[in-house]
Amino acid sequence: MGMESKFIWSDGKLVEYEIATVHMLTPAMHYGAAVFEGIRAYKTDKGPAVFRLREHAERLLESAEIMGFRNLPYTVDDVVNGAKETVRANGFDECYIRPLLYLSGGAWNLNIDAGKPALMIAVWQWANYLGEESLAKGIRANISSYTRHHPNVSMTKAKIAGNYVNSILAKTESVRLGFEEAIMLDPQGYVAECTGENLFLARKGKIFTPSTAPVLEGITRHSIYTIANDLGYEVVEAAISRDQLYNADEVFVCGTAAEVIGLCEIDFRKIGDGTSGKVTREIQNVYHDAIRGKVAKYEGWCEYVG
Repeated sequence: MGMESKFIWSDGKLVEYEIATVHMLTPAMHYGAAVFEGIRAYKTDKGPAVFRLREHAERLLESAEIMGFRNLPYTVDDVVNGAKETVRANGFDECYIRPLLYLSGGAWNLNIDAGKPALMIAVWQWANYLGEESLAKGIRANISSYTRHHPNVSMTKAKIAGNYVNSILAKTESVRLGFEEAIMLDPQGYVAECTGENLFLARKGKIFTPSTAPVLEGITRHSIYTIANDLGYEVVEAAISRDQLYNADEVFVCGTAAEVIGLCEIDFRKIGDGTSGKVTREIQNVYHDAIRGKVAKYEGWCEYVG
């Protein structure tokens, strides 16, 4: 996967890709003191459109506030306009967008108020995160030996860079064991989420998903919740035990990068018939049309770049 582009947006101006760098002594590199977003732009009949861009921009600044940044010199409109400008400047019709708001200097005493923030936005062309074949066949997952963050140890509603060491540990372990993804339990032993996706299961005509208390409130999760309701499915937020995954009719995960992907196997146990099930495919199809501006009721989710 190449991440190269022509330009990166840096504190209000476009700079060449090669010079969009930070110094080794940038505190964010040492302490994980940064927040970020993962956003996608898709090709539509009206040109490239960024999916739910404003909601992502809002969450970026909310993450910064949760982490403790105060008096930020950036607004939601700055992030929205910066993202669109960067997509246009690079001439991409489909791409991934990564805003990163980070501690760029100071704060070596571990006090965020002693530092200063900086904001950069990169874009690059990217295919499906888990592979095109996985859309139809689903992927294999296991329950990770690593527990998801306790909500009072690391803020679970913020996309803080340092939080993702937890995901790296879990994902690396699972891939080395032969799986494509890891499912993480919360500190109480209930299902939380995957390393970069929220999780749903379907059983006897209903859809269940973990409550938002221990997990990131995913924007794709909200989109899937809405689509499922509009398709006539009842979606229930509840505590989900590990063994409830094993006897589910279907299990699927969602996220900006992964989109909507079924889990065909968990811990060497086949889920349903071992492929992406009917509910998963139905939601997957609507979602893939929505992100490309083909569903009138969801067109408001598309922020056109042109």
